[in-house]
Amino acid sequence: MNWQRILSITEITTAVLLTIAILLQAKGAGLGAVFGGEGNVYRTKRGAERVLFFSTIVLGVLFAGAALVTLIIGTQNS
Repeated sequence: MNWQRILSITEITTAVLLTIAILLQAKGAGLGAVFGGEGNVYRTKRGAERVLFFSTIVLGVLFAGAALVTLIIGTQNS
């Protein structure tokens, strides 16, 4: 397998996992919080919510890194 194919698979996988993580986080917010009402109470993240929050950040960084590396490799090959 060449590097471009591996990076493409990595991008697709991280994009799907990132989408799932974001949708799971949005499920935790109430409908009132989405439209700006009663959602402005600060509370700390605990347990699974915290793990989901940090995994979303890690997946976002991995996705951005894979996209940048794909861009760099693509410009070097052409």
